[in-house]
Amino acid sequence: MSFLLKIQPVFAAVVLVALVGCANDPAPTEQLKLTEQAVAQATAVGATDEEPDLVTAQTRLTQARADMADKSYKDARMQAEQAELDARLAEARVLTQKSEAQVAQVNTRLERLRKQLGAGQ
Repeated sequence: MSFLLKIQPVFAAVVLVALVGCANDPAPTEQLKLTEQAVAQATAVGATDEEPDLVTAQTRLTQARADMADKSYKDARMQAEQAELDARLAEARVLTQKSEAQVAQVNTRLERLRKQLGAGQ
């Protein structure tokens, strides 16, 4: 029993240190860099302010920066992660649209060739 009485304060101290450690979220500087790169990449492939996902990404990135300034690191990390995903979605949609346009162009050329081959017979 005396062993348990000696262990309880140590256990309580360990739990307290663990809880305090969890409460202190580190600044998400790396996540912000990743998010900024994702927004830049989406813009580089052709996403514009007309793409709603890019606008959402930019808004969330702005909020993440504000949360960083307020030292609300958990909120900043969440906003930055969501902004990164929005930017990647905007990039994917733009690339999909470009691919679909290229497929349509190839199909048009194929149809033209088929007509030419059919007319020649």
